[in-house]
Amino acid sequence: MDLKRLIDVAAGRRKADLVLQNARIVNVHTHEVSDGSLAVDQGVIAGIGAYEGRKELDLNGAYLLPGLIDSHVHIESSLVSPEQFARLVIPRGTTTVIADPHEIANVAGLEGIRYMISAAKKAPLDVYFMLPSCVPSTSFENAGAVLDAAALEELIDDDAVLGLGEVMDYPSVAAGDEGILAKIALAAKRNKPIDGHGPMLEGRALNAYRAAGIQTDHECSTLDEMRDRLRIGMRILIREGSAARNLSTLIKGVGPHTSRYCSFCTDDKQPEEILSEGHIDHSLRLAIENGLDPLTAIQMGTLNAAEGYGLARKGALAPGFDADMIVVDNLRHFTVQQVYKKGVLVARNQEALFAVNTPDISRVSGSVNVGELSQENFRLKLRGDLVNVIHLHPGNLITEKAVRKVYIDEQGFFVHREKLDILKLAVIERHRGSGNIGLGLVEGFQLKNGALATTIAHDSHNLIVIGDNDQDMLTAARELISCGGGMCAVRDGKVLDTLPLPIAGLMSNEAADQLNQRLSRINRTAYEALRVNPQVDPFMSLSFLALPVIPELKLTDMGLFDVTNFEFIDINAE
Repeated sequence: MDLKRLIDVAAGRRKADLVLQNARIVNVHTHEVSDGSLAVDQGVIAGIGAYEGRKELDLNGAYLLPGLIDSHVHIESSLVSPEQFARLVIPRGTTTVIADPHEIANVAGLEGIRYMISAAKKAPLDVYFMLPSCVPSTSFENAGAVLDAAALEELIDDDAVLGLGEVMDYPSVAAGDEGILAKIALAAKRNKPIDGHGPMLEGRALNAYRAAGIQTDHECSTLDEMRDRLRIGMRILIREGSAARNLSTLIKGVGPHTSRYCSFCTDDKQPEEILSEGHIDHSLRLAIENGLDPLTAIQMGTLNAAEGYGLARKGALAPGFDADMIVVDNLRHFTVQQVYKKGVLVARNQEALFAVNTPDISRVSGSVNVGELSQENFRLKLRGDLVNVIHLHPGNLITEKAVRKVYIDEQGFFVHREKLDILKLAVIERHRGSGNIGLGLVEGFQLKNGALATTIAHDSHNLIVIGDNDQDMLTAARELISCGGGMCAVRDGKVLDTLPLPIAGLMSNEAADQLNQRLSRINRTAYEALRVNPQVDPFMSLSFLALPVIPELKLTDMGLFDVTNFEFIDINAE
């Protein structure tokens, strides 16, 4: 950038590249809205006031806001490549995201992260990365890679890397484990931010977590959790995604003394929801519906996120800031009319104005490595009819450990009975062909006469299958092995639908709209043909049943895991 030229434009001695006239300009620094014009030069805001430009556009009194920022997202959860993700979120007003690529890192290690960094540069979306701190998320599962501090050091100084991603292994932090502390030190020595992930942490354990230098948490689901973290100087990333929706609860904890320490994030959001309800623009609308002042909501969705991650030129409309701007109709509905990225119009009327090439996925495909399977692999032998069951709570990632009485046959094997709504769950290691298979039981899913399977199983992304009979579970697993990963639905021995995800078994290389159509179709199949609980997102809810860092009970390829006590437990409850 030619600094002297920018100064000349700001001082009125030279025409700007672009002047947006007759705008209602939102000032997130002072909570004001002013009528006027804004000048842009070389992709940077030169000034606000009376300016002349080589190009001048009349906004006719529409509101001009800073581009929105997602403070924590896993792009992989959109099920599309980073380029296609940009085409999803930019038309909704998001111009910057803080991404944690731990999903693909758990499958493909550093090569997966490098792929994400490279792919993200091919679209007009600023994607900054937090290096995954927990690959695998715990030692109680098998992932496709192990990233220690020495491995992370290879990328920590990359320009696209902001800091260390969510530290999920909070027991190791509290215990002073040398491995996790080395990763924290790697970021701390460079004064880079460190993200947290500490659901239900409290008291001394929470103090230890904060003392280690962890600065944020996006896992709060109650006001008490939120307030405990704010009191010790942590930033709260208020999550509104597909599987976890915490905004309506947590927004009540945002007040005049706390709002500056809060921002918005989606964490995990599928394309169907982005297209139908929005991205961070949806968070703004929902916050306002729940009583938050619109200018505070905008500040949280822009400046707060930028300051929290040290993005000094993002998050505000002021001289010297990047000209990442959105034009909206009003400050309640936030219908995005135009999106500018560094002064260039990249979306209009919620349609992307840029194209992206088909991604090269050769280095992150072919990731499903499972040996021969048979129905015997899915038979669950029990010592008695009292068992520990994973109780699913719709709309929440937190599960409950429940003790239930089930049916067993004369040999002691579990037998499904429809009236009990207790289904079999299997997690099959899919990275090294080890043959590891964890078996458990789930209630609340309500699937009937078939099975669902996916290679998205947070966070190690093994192959996870749920069903009411072993044959359909086997058929579903074999289908995903043959297609290289994805999602599938099976009924009565027949594959009803398959959604291939060739990028590490996590993402499609198709266009976002095509992927969304296929995702909608397979979800309809789950609801209509398999009668899955309508309050449950079939595949996203299934994918989180393997995550051993969110209480209370989960299943990994190594067995049934009690997250509260951080230990394996027997499925037999007697």
